[in-house]
Amino acid sequence: MISFGMAVAGRMTGRVFEPVDPQSRTFYAELRPISDDHVPEALAVSGLDRDRLVREGRDPAEAMREAAGWIREASGNGSPVLAAYPLSYDWMWIYWYFMRFTGASPFGHSRCIDLKTLYAAKAGVPIGWATKRQMPAHLHSGRPHTHNALDDAVEQAELLQNLMAFTREDG
Repeated sequence: MISFGMAVAGRMTGRVFEPVDPQSRTFYAELRPISDDHVPEALAVSGLDRDRLVREGRDPAEAMREAAGWIREASGNGSPVLAAYPLSYDWMWIYWYFMRFTGASPFGHSRCIDLKTLYAAKAGVPIGWATKRQMPAHLHSGRPHTHNALDDAVEQAELLQNLMAFTREDG
């Protein structure tokens, strides 16, 4: 993992989801790589320069400690939940980095939600049909998908907000 971004989408108050502007509370870090092993094609998608990150990237332990503190502060008395599309990819990296570099995950071992599964359940469609291309356009964020980790976090926060308000009748 060479970068990650987080944005607060909202809070659950009782049984009600209260969205907030996801750009109002964000966290972003670019990390110094922890090994020489990488896939150049995957790296190219991020637009980041690996050689620069080797020289200037943040120490992963420092960045993960700071991220954990930011999550605690942002969640206040609530329990933070990691939401992602697809969750399996983001959770794998974030959870491993928190465990490796801080010894604990601020999300526990399971406070996470897959936006793909959330859409499938709310729309009543098989998981194989729960692609962003097949979701109604009004559920999508209006932001371009840049592959910058912070941009992606804000985009996914908006998708979560839209999914929380979505009902099958919305089509």
